Amino acid sequence: MSNEPTQQEKMAEFTRQAPQLLNDVLARLRAVSAEQGAAIAGLNPLDLSAIDPHAPGAFGPLSVPGQPPSPYQPNPPAPDQTATQGEAPEPEPEPEKPAKTLEELLADLDALIGLDSVKDEIHRQSAILRIQGLRQKAGLKDPTVTRHLVFVGNPGTGKTTVARLVGGIYCALGLLSKGHLIEVDRSELVAGYLGQTAIKTAEVVEKAAGGVLFIDEAYALAGDQYGQESINTLVKEMEDRRADLVVIVAGYPVPMARFIAENPGLESRFRTTINFPDYTDDELVRIFLSMVSSADFDAPEETVRAFRSLLALQIRDENFGNGRFARNVFEAGVGKMAWRLKDVEEPTLEQLKEILAQDIAPEPASRTATAEVVDIREPELIDTGQTGEEES
Repeated sequence: MSNEPTQQEKMAEFTRQAPQLLNDVLARLRAVSAEQGAAIAGLNPLDLSAIDPHAPGAFGPLSVPGQPPSPYQPNPPAPDQTATQGEAPEPEPEPEKPAKTLEELLADLDALIGLDSVKDEIHRQSAILRIQGLRQKAGLKDPTVTRHLVFVGNPGTGKTTVARLVGGIYCALGLLSKGHLIEVDRSELVAGYLGQTAIKTAEVVEKAAGGVLFIDEAYALAGDQYGQESINTLVKEMEDRRADLVVIVAGYPVPMARFIAENPGLESRFRTTINFPDYTDDELVRIFLSMVSSADFDAPEETVRAFRSLLALQIRDENFGNGRFARNVFEAGVGKMAWRLKDVEEPTLEQLKEILAQDIAPEPASRTATAEVVDIREPELIDTGQTGEEES
């Protein structure tokens, strides 16, 4: 006689286990719902619409009659795709450096070599604008003081450096929201067709909004209809954004004065001109030594004397580079020092740091023309043998 349970016995056993099976199913549904972030109180436990039918099974096999129910095994979490592809997680962005205070920015201005008259004028402008802002907060009337500036001077006299500090100072005073500097010239404002220039100029102003727009050699915009279109757009943008934009135009003194005078819209907005004088020899020596020290080099006294000798040879016209001249000499000296040490297998620390006078000596003038050689010997003393090569 077979010991296999009959159909009726199987049905009775299933009926006995049904409540436990139902509770097991409901418990597993709640667990899945919790993993999906659903509130179990508002979820219909028999609603399976939230479960992906194509995903791997969320439940283990049901119990077989006569055996205890199988324990529930939840699906393992999905693998991290970036980890499987060997990609490193994105680094967290570095925290922004705190903005400098007004006192710190003015100290940076004062620490610049030379430029005493420039520093005095920036201090004066800062004081005027500070009081203007305080009067406005107090509800007092105050004459409108234009914040836009004209910088005139030869190249390398620190105009861009001071413009960057002006942006920070005005931001610290609450006159600008960002205080950054956008530096451009004609090529970045003027397009190839009429109509496009206005768009291009407006886009540049948009980038500068909240800070300083620095236009080098701004008078290059004069003289044609494309440049005039850019000037007209600038005037409009300066008016529309007068509360959060400063424009500084820079260049040589005479062309800049003519450029401002010929454009009434600019003349009424650029009322303050700051002159950047050429550096003296002593100031250029200090600039040169500052560059040397900042780059962890040394310049002995012989090198300083050689630098002064170079300065004495320079023509101080509008083509003189001022601070750029000092930087060019320094960078050339570093290159010559490296060439001087090319055959030294293990240079000493002193050799690696020291720029010698010979490293900044000017290159010998190359021969650009060959002088005609006139032979004054008697004709009978001249060797007439032909070598096939010309004398050089």
